[in-house]
Amino acid sequence: MKRYSFTKIFLLCLIIGFGVSSCTEKLDERQGQLDTGDLDVTDASNMVQPLIGAYYEFATRGWEEPLLLGVRGDDVNAGGLGDQQPFADTDRYEYNKDYWMYNSLWNVHYNDIVNMNSAILQIESFKEFADADDIARADQYIAEIKVLRAYLHFNLARTWEDVFIITSNQPEEELEQGVSSKADVMQFISDEMDMAIENLPDARPNERTDIQGGVTQYTAYALKALAHQELENYQEVADAAGAIISSGKFSLHPDFYQLFKKPGELSNESLLEIQYSDYGTEAGGELYQLLAPFGPQNWSPARANAESGWGFYEPSDKWIEFMIDRDEETRLQTSVLFTDRGIAELEADGVEVPGFVSNITPSGDVINDYARAKFASGKHYLPSTQLTDGRNQYSAGKNMIVIRYAEVLLMYAEAITLGANGSSISADEAVNIVRDRAGMSPLSGVTHQDVLDEKFAELAMEWGIRYYDMIRHDKYGELSYDGRNFSADKEYLPYPQEQLDALPIEATAVDRNTVMNDILSELN
Repeated sequence: MKRYSFTKIFLLCLIIGFGVSSCTEKLDERQGQLDTGDLDVTDASNMVQPLIGAYYEFATRGWEEPLLLGVRGDDVNAGGLGDQQPFADTDRYEYNKDYWMYNSLWNVHYNDIVNMNSAILQIESFKEFADADDIARADQYIAEIKVLRAYLHFNLARTWEDVFIITSNQPEEELEQGVSSKADVMQFISDEMDMAIENLPDARPNERTDIQGGVTQYTAYALKALAHQELENYQEVADAAGAIISSGKFSLHPDFYQLFKKPGELSNESLLEIQYSDYGTEAGGELYQLLAPFGPQNWSPARANAESGWGFYEPSDKWIEFMIDRDEETRLQTSVLFTDRGIAELEADGVEVPGFVSNITPSGDVINDYARAKFASGKHYLPSTQLTDGRNQYSAGKNMIVIRYAEVLLMYAEAITLGANGSSISADEAVNIVRDRAGMSPLSGVTHQDVLDEKFAELAMEWGIRYYDMIRHDKYGELSYDGRNFSADKEYLPYPQEQLDALPIEATAVDRNTVMNDILSELN
């Protein structure tokens, strides 16, 4: 069977007509959709094209999306931003409905969902002319797209609580039904994953021989576990995560530092990973996620001409001090790019900074002082020496890991400590697998707090995981730090004001479901 790589979908997508959504597109501006008539549905070899298009939609995230999804929580601070002040305010739970990032996250996610629904319909159209093997392949492709679509719904529900479930490329009837509760969205995701699992490969993503790194049934199990974690159905979490563990297919990448660099791409730890590449060429086409917002504004790279970042995103003092108190080295050194100013301020606050902490990374890049922040995220950093020759953009071509096995192990352990019955290993074993890689001593009799602490240490700066853990357990005191005051009414972002402005009536005159129904009806 022909093999496709995510990192080579860029040119294919240009050919088949899937375009990149801009930050200002409305839901009805579906330039990325492919007209079914463009494909010869009697030729089953064409069936992969809508699938590749769906992966392209998933890969082409706006630079603001991972920043906005990840910035809240006591592990992360926004850099001091004069030009993006509402982003810094969001980090402090002060929300501005007019802020363009809110509107962009909503629009781009829903635009991609609608385009994925078009891809599903296109694949369905092949079935009329397909033999049994090709029908099975069509069902697999559809299942893969449903997993990607479910992840986008997952983000929307965690961000806004009550949102639309969209399964059509002409969603008028769905819009008329109004928004669904967060609980209903999570149950929808779980049900979709149950159906998808039956049609997906029993393999790790890096074992796929047709589409390298593509979705498998274990990706679906992981997303099911995440959905039930939001529902606080911990037995379901344990069962889904346990299925991944019991498969014996996954293991942690042995080098935590390199996990987030080129050597860790598509490792045995990865369950969902967005792949990017410049195809090893010095110039020409590339498919990148813009990671400059995560990087330091000022550095002296080990490889000449490598560009610095924007300084929008930094590990918090609270998290760094937590790690130092635990005698962490591997995860601290990996996760933080230190400046001399940051180190000096920690010491001025009475923190005993360990000797291994330096403004020089293990890869030889020097992080200089800069105005916006004292630290930068090491998990979004690609050493300058790992850039392709001739490519200078900050972290150019670096993959983004979305779900990894360490998170699955810790979800499983958390569920067990909250009363679920384990179908695989013990909670102690799950936690200690993660700790062992980090060079930490084993624990026995782990408690729920132990697991939350381990998640804090292991998963910081990744997709807002810490924030959602804290609001799920009503640990508002943890989120009230460094002058911030968190309360229950701050859990979700407000709906974007730009959407409300599209209404011909006063938003306050109708209930929330009607408001949101009218918003998307206008857009559609």
